[in-house]
Amino acid sequence: MITKDMLLGEILDKYPELAQVLMNCGMHCVSCFAAAMENLEEACLVHGLNVEDVVDELNASLELAGKQA
Repeated sequence: MITKDMLLGEILDKYPELAQVLMNCGMHCVSCFAAAMENLEEACLVHGLNVEDVVDELNASLELAGKQA
Protein backbone atom coordinates (compact mmCIF):
# COMPACT_ATOMS: atom_id res chain seq x y z
CA MET A 1 0.00 0.00 0.00
CA ILE A 2 1.30 3.42 -0.98
CA THR A 3 1.29 6.13 1.70
CA LYS A 4 2.05 9.84 1.55
CA ASP A 5 5.14 9.33 3.72
CA MET A 6 6.88 7.00 1.24
CA LEU A 7 9.82 8.35 -0.75
CA LEU A 8 9.24 8.63 -4.49
CA GLY A 9 12.40 6.59 -5.03
CA GLU A 10 11.06 3.86 -2.76
CA ILE A 11 7.72 3.77 -4.58
CA LEU A 12 9.35 3.59 -8.02
CA ASP A 13 11.90 0.98 -6.95
CA LYS A 14 9.13 -1.29 -5.75
CA TYR A 15 6.55 -0.42 -8.43
CA PRO A 16 8.26 1.07 -11.51
CA GLU A 17 4.99 0.90 -13.44
CA LEU A 18 3.63 3.66 -11.20
CA ALA A 19 5.89 6.20 -12.92
CA GLN A 20 3.28 6.55 -15.65
CA VAL A 21 0.51 7.05 -13.09
CA LEU A 22 2.52 9.80 -11.40
CA MET A 23 3.18 11.48 -14.75
CA ASN A 24 -0.53 11.28 -15.59
CA CYS A 25 -1.24 13.06 -12.30
CA GLY A 26 1.08 15.91 -13.35
CA MET A 27 4.30 14.83 -11.66
CA HIS A 28 6.69 14.74 -14.62
CA CYS A 29 9.87 14.81 -12.55
CA VAL A 30 9.77 11.14 -11.52
CA SER A 31 13.17 10.44 -13.05
CA CYS A 32 14.86 13.40 -11.33
CA PHE A 33 17.45 12.40 -8.72
CA ALA A 34 16.26 15.06 -6.26
CA ALA A 35 12.64 13.92 -6.58
CA ALA A 36 13.60 10.41 -5.52
CA MET A 37 14.56 11.80 -2.11
CA GLU A 38 11.21 13.54 -1.54
CA ASN A 39 8.28 11.81 0.04
CA LEU A 40 5.04 11.71 -1.91
CA GLU A 41 3.44 14.44 0.18
CA GLU A 42 6.36 16.84 -0.45
CA ALA A 43 6.34 16.11 -4.17
CA CYS A 44 2.59 16.70 -4.38
CA LEU A 45 2.96 20.00 -2.54
CA VAL A 46 5.62 21.19 -5.00
CA HIS A 47 3.35 20.30 -7.93
CA GLY A 48 0.13 21.67 -6.43
CA LEU A 49 -1.47 18.22 -6.27
CA ASN A 50 -3.77 16.82 -3.61
CA VAL A 51 -1.73 14.08 -1.96
CA GLU A 52 -4.79 12.05 -0.96
CA ASP A 53 -6.00 11.98 -4.58
CA VAL A 54 -2.56 10.84 -5.79
CA VAL A 55 -2.33 8.14 -3.09
CA ASP A 56 -5.79 6.90 -4.07
CA GLU A 57 -4.81 6.83 -7.75
CA LEU A 58 -1.59 4.93 -7.08
CA ASN A 59 -3.27 2.38 -4.84
CA ALA A 60 -6.13 1.91 -7.30
CA SER A 61 -3.60 1.21 -10.05
CA LEU A 62 -1.86 -1.40 -7.90
CA GLU A 63 -5.19 -2.98 -7.01
CA LEU A 64 -6.17 -3.21 -10.69
CA ALA A 65 -2.84 -4.88 -11.41
CA GLY A 66 -3.47 -7.37 -8.61
CA LYS A 67 -0.46 -6.17 -6.63
CA GLN A 68 -2.32 -5.40 -3.40
CA ALA A 69 -5.50 -6.38 -1.64
